[in-house]
Amino acid sequence: EVQLVESGGGLVQAGGSLRLSCAASGFTFDDIAIGWFRQVPGKEREGVSCISTRDDTTYYEDSVKGRFTISSDNAKNTVYLQMNSLKPEDTAVYHCAADTSVWSSCPIVEYDGWGQGTQVTVSS
Repeated sequence: EVQLVESGGGLVQAGGSLRLSCAASGFTFDDIAIGWFRQVPGKEREGVSCISTRDDTTYYEDSVKGRFTISSDNAKNTVYLQMNSLKPEDTAVYHCAADTSVWSSCPIVEYDGWGQGTQVTVSS
């Protein structure tokens, strides 16, 4: 069973930084696509970033390019999202998602693992 557990969210002032973590279990970590979506009530879910643990290919949504960095530690089955220069519009619940299929790639289109989410709030 695919399990994803996020941590690291919180309240931060605009311009500040947070580091999200996603601990994964239940599947082979070194040949998947794994990344982050964010959800704001009343808005569509948005893919933020993704990394392929097969070849380290990364994807970033345009609004976070240059501010967010995704990385993975295959030995710890964990993916991280370093978020710098945070803006109030980054406020959302951030969910970790994984595509463990043999066709997995970034950006993630279909996923078979979804975490419970961690709240990120950026105050102005």
